[in-house]
Amino acid sequence: MRRLPALTLSALTTTALLSGCGTADDGAADAGPVCSAAELARPGAGDGVYLGVNLDWGDRTLAEHSAALGSRPAAAVSFSGFPFSPADERNLDAAVEQVRGEGGLLLLTLEPHGGLAAVTEEVSEALAGRLARYNERGVPVVVRFAHEMNGSWYPWGQQPSAYVEAFRRVAAAVHAGAPGSAVMWAPNYGGGYPFTGGAHAAAAPGDVAALDTDGDGTVSAADDPYAPYWPGEDAVDWVGMSLYHWGDSHPWGENEVPEAGKFVAQLTGSYAGRGGDDRGLPDFHAEYGERYGKPVAVPETAAFFAPGGGGADELAVKQAWWRQLFEPGLAQRLPRLAMVNWFEWAKDEPEVGGRVDWRATGSAPVRDAFRADLPEWALDAGDVPRCGG
Repeated sequence: MRRLPALTLSALTTTALLSGCGTADDGAADAGPVCSAAELARPGAGDGVYLGVNLDWGDRTLAEHSAALGSRPAAAVSFSGFPFSPADERNLDAAVEQVRGEGGLLLLTLEPHGGLAAVTEEVSEALAGRLARYNERGVPVVVRFAHEMNGSWYPWGQQPSAYVEAFRRVAAAVHAGAPGSAVMWAPNYGGGYPFTGGAHAAAAPGDVAALDTDGDGTVSAADDPYAPYWPGEDAVDWVGMSLYHWGDSHPWGENEVPEAGKFVAQLTGSYAGRGGDDRGLPDFHAEYGERYGKPVAVPETAAFFAPGGGGADELAVKQAWWRQLFEPGLAQRLPRLAMVNWFEWAKDEPEVGGRVDWRATGSAPVRDAFRADLPEWALDAGDVPRCGG
């Protein structure tokens, strides 16, 4: 999702969490056998699907969210600038301690806001060393590097050659130095591609040429929104896609109930509905999950609700979306699906110039309905392999 710059723990929360508990740099006092990245890659059907959360760490701890949800999330998403600043390191250490306490895995989203050139071999190796220490403390990590790279809203966006080089550099370091961690490749859903008008739309001739997959001399909706950014099967452990219900059509702003089947249709490149005809998009699940044998994640998803925005009420909008995610036969329809994470934030969105409440547990009626609809196939923190002591 195109989001505000800082999605990190507040200084107050960080200080409270770090007092009285060790960090990864304190050593591995409770180190044990380190699991492999392959153990984190559940195939989906038959084993279930990890159900996780994109948590607003400054608003609520992971333990508080678990209490509100009535179960411990299998995955907790944390966003961090990269290379790490001292504040990033403190926030990340604090998030790891919360995951260590609750169980599950950390989905670490690395955001190179300073540009891809800053992601050097030295920086990547330092990352791997830090991850190894987290793994030794019992926390498995899936690294989502420079997500939504096919979008035009991030400094690392629409630079396919530089992106692939940086991704492979990070993946090589993680695979060599942190065997209890894995690497995720995760573009944005391709509807609306090439997302013209963004501050970081492709401009360099080499990038434009690489993105012109149909060879007609321009980058347009007819070009493949995913393939130019693919780093290679050997570098990728997980594939994922950011996939939200924003409404029916741009400009967004009205609260609209998603039509039936939208979630699966978008993930499989077969969507044609009130929001347009996206059947020219690749089948992401088949092309990158089934073809390469990779577990598929929806690392962030939710349904748009703007208080006072008009249209349908909050429960109607959100429940219609999560019931598509929680469909009883979903794991059979999408056999590579292995992780779905709800975006549990209320925040200002530049696209609508106002507040959007994406949360499923922000009010008692919505929270209770969400809890009641949790599917039998949902895997929680207790189902995630522990990497150490």
